[in-house]
Amino acid sequence: MNPPARKDHLDGRAVALLLACCLFWGVQQVLVKATLPELPPVFQAGVRFAGAVALLWLWCRWRGVALFERDGSLSSGLLAGALFATEFAAIYLGLQRTTASRLTVFLYTSPFWVALLLPLFVPVERLRSVQWGGLACAFAAVVFTLREGFTHPGAGASWQGDLLGLVAGLLWGLTTVVIRATALARVSAEKALFYSVAVSAVALPLLSLALGERWDGHWSAFAATSVALQTVVGAFASYLAWTWLVVRYPATKVAAFVFLTPIFALAAGALWLKEPVTPGLVAALALVAAGIVLVNRRPAAPKG
Repeated sequence: MNPPARKDHLDGRAVALLLACCLFWGVQQVLVKATLPELPPVFQAGVRFAGAVALLWLWCRWRGVALFERDGSLSSGLLAGALFATEFAAIYLGLQRTTASRLTVFLYTSPFWVALLLPLFVPVERLRSVQWGGLACAFAAVVFTLREGFTHPGAGASWQGDLLGLVAGLLWGLTTVVIRATALARVSAEKALFYSVAVSAVALPLLSLALGERWDGHWSAFAATSVALQTVVGAFASYLAWTWLVVRYPATKVAAFVFLTPIFALAAGALWLKEPVTPGLVAALALVAAGIVLVNRRPAAPKG
């Protein structure tokens, strides 16, 4: 099988997909948190990934994408799936123990893990000093915007939830490294994602049962809509787009865009919960934009 064609910079299509993914992910954390009173966390995650497996299988049947051919990707695929499932267990359990904004800022430390670890396996992904400066700008913007959550933690926040968010960020970064640095980089995005959602669809319901979570089939219209959005847009469409981007574009540059997600989450809160948009939020948006521009700067052509 020929490996998918790779590009050394982000083009307009990649940027549009990343913006769409980050926008939805910014809303998704609020959606998950709002659904917790009705559906326990790990059960909620298990349902979404079971649905994603079915959607992805139908998509592959329609597109003629082979999922079960021998291509040497099984071991790395199972590893990526285990990391992915554990990440989402940490996210959903963490949302029970801390606020969505606090968990989100820890979760989106993932680009740092990618930038630190991926060059060990893929030297071409090594960042230059100006790009590290871009990462620092973007992360500083996120921390600045969410500073109230650290200096004045509200009800429902705890260090246990914060730690789970940090663990989830590390696991997300490791999953990205595995996808980019192993045989998964040579398979289709659909197959790479299938490993992750399939392992999660098996592991998360088992974990839910082990935790003694209550499985209730009587859902409100809101809960059903929330899970449907998490499944169709989140676990299927956005993660398929993300995997496709990681396989075909520089993973360190792709990962830098996730810093937009916490900002979108705050913007969604302003629209949904009528929270004020402060000058600090506007400044943070500008700082994130500057950081992403720096990370995606291409080296100047040599003179002569």
